[in-house]
Amino acid sequence: MTAPTRERETEFEPVYHRYGPHRVGLPPLVPYFKELWHRRGFAAEMSRATMRGQNTSTFFGQAWLVLNPLLLAAVYYLLVTILRGKNEPMVFVHLTLGLFAFHLVSNSMNSGTRSVVSAGKLLINTAFPRLLIPLSAVRTALFRFLPTIPVYLLFHLIFLTKVWSPTMFLSLYFFGCLLLFSAGLAAFFATVQVYFRDTSSFLPYFVRIWMYLSPVLWLPENVAHFSKTILTIVRLNPMYSMLGGYAETIQEQKVPDVGLFVSSGLWAVAVAAIGFLFFISRERDFAVRLT
Repeated sequence: MTAPTRERETEFEPVYHRYGPHRVGLPPLVPYFKELWHRRGFAAEMSRATMRGQNTSTFFGQAWLVLNPLLLAAVYYLLVTILRGKNEPMVFVHLTLGLFAFHLVSNSMNSGTRSVVSAGKLLINTAFPRLLIPLSAVRTALFRFLPTIPVYLLFHLIFLTKVWSPTMFLSLYFFGCLLLFSAGLAAFFATVQVYFRDTSSFLPYFVRIWMYLSPVLWLPENVAHFSKTILTIVRLNPMYSMLGGYAETIQEQKVPDVGLFVSSGLWAVAVAAIGFLFFISRERDFAVRLT
């Protein structure tokens, strides 16, 4: 056999990959996040593909994104009106704002939880930072949230006497905290779902209870008369500070207490750090678990 023939045979030898258990641990984080930023277009394209698959780019698909939380707001408003015996349009405006924002978080959690498990073949055949998968789910949830903004603004203009104030720009801080918080939760529950496949079935019940405990169906001043112990428990809910500050800046158009700013930022950064690091430390084990 001649040398060139031997070289050609060597060149086309098959490459075999062996997947086995991997020790849990963090890779070098600076190169990891640099690669994550470099591949951000990959996450955006995954998100677009998901939205096309869910028909959210069509008129009726986007209409349902608005109608679903809007119908829930109408049902809850009817319930609150019957229980309180008062017809207060302000309550309906608060319900729409709270439900739209809470749906951003819950959609990020639910879609993020299923994102890694549903991307099994992609994990095996493509090399990229796996954190892009739950982050693409959060991007999808964000774009599903955007059509609700003009709907809320319409109710804001109709029912609220004070329409505009520069204080409303402070809501961007609380919205950013909600988004970062959602990304951390999506990464955390995506990891848990790989090891415990019933997580996605349990999560909707947890989210529903969480919504009842958050200032969505009630205003923060509605619990002001509670005892200090109950108030402390209520305020430990991350959504209390984030949604509370978000609603105050937009609807009441006043500067929230410093505690709401600090609490929202700390919750968002802490949950994002825990969720991201937990995900990254386990992601090299995902291919084994999903094959």
